[in-house]
Amino acid sequence: MLRHTQIAIPTLVRAKDGALDRLGIYLARGGHRKVAVLVSKGLIAPLPDRVMRGLHEQAVDPVAWIEVADNDLESAARLFADLPKGVSAIIGVGGGKALDVAKYIGFLSRLPYYAAPTSLSNDGFCSPQSSLTIRGKRRSLPAALPFGVVIDTAVCGAAPRILTLSGVGDLVAKFTAVRDWKLAFHATGEPVDDFAALLSDGSIHSFLGHPAFDLDGMRLLATALMLNGIAMEVCGSSRPASGSEHLISHALDATSARPRLHGLQVGVASYLVSILQGENTERIAALFDATGFWDTIASDPFSRAEWLTAVRAAPAVKEGFYTILSSRDVMPEVEHLLTHDGRLARCFHSAPAKKSEGKP
Repeated sequence: MLRHTQIAIPTLVRAKDGALDRLGIYLARGGHRKVAVLVSKGLIAPLPDRVMRGLHEQAVDPVAWIEVADNDLESAARLFADLPKGVSAIIGVGGGKALDVAKYIGFLSRLPYYAAPTSLSNDGFCSPQSSLTIRGKRRSLPAALPFGVVIDTAVCGAAPRILTLSGVGDLVAKFTAVRDWKLAFHATGEPVDDFAALLSDGSIHSFLGHPAFDLDGMRLLATALMLNGIAMEVCGSSRPASGSEHLISHALDATSARPRLHGLQVGVASYLVSILQGENTERIAALFDATGFWDTIASDPFSRAEWLTAVRAAPAVKEGFYTILSSRDVMPEVEHLLTHDGRLARCFHSAPAKKSEGKP
């Protein structure tokens, strides 16, 4: 049965060139004079200085300035316990780990959280979960959507291109995720929240109309990923943003010798799954052509054997989560596609991947 929906959504949304320098202005307008700022450890200069200068110019005091290197639950809990008195807002600046920890601290402290991502590698900057590690395993813990989302399109556009392509890969997953959700409805009766599905599916098309990495393109990608996060909050689940393509990626994270960026795995898996579903394949392929996604994957291909292992394991990753992978034995189709589909063939090699010290 569908729930009665009442949610909190971001009140402040800025996605434009120079937004990072105005962070202090946005906080001052909200009446925040003492804040805790969590930044990614090693965030490249001059981004930290720009944030600090913008706060000082508006007499906003960063009474806690914390560099985040790890996103384990124990560290997040310690940071929450050590928050200075008088802090009225939590700010996250940088990449995924800093944003996830800041979001979780904001959730625990019931303080407004402002997200300022410096790259657009996935939709996590505006989602109702925090990805934290517990005893070395990644877990998605409940959190709250940001009160404010501040995206400097020039800063995100200057991030390594592979990070932005990862965001493109996570974006197209909404095509296959929504289709899986509807398949689950017909197969098991699982309710579909039509508005959440429409919001997630529709968000892709704005970037499809302008698949570029200029300021306009970055704004469209940022807002599309943000709306995906809000869609999850609307329905109270990850269904509108995560389907069989995410199960494959999670299985790769657990079994691959060298897991890649989340959105790169999800993007290739979305194209593969779209063929199994019989929908949206050419839309995804055209976007990947336009953005150079295929070329990036081909320059450092995946292991075919690891992907076959991951696809076999994927249906069991999330119990009771019906997708196209649950509907039939897809392995013969997948084995054929990884070798004979012209686009996918570029993305894989036969040799096992080399073990690396850590994830990219």
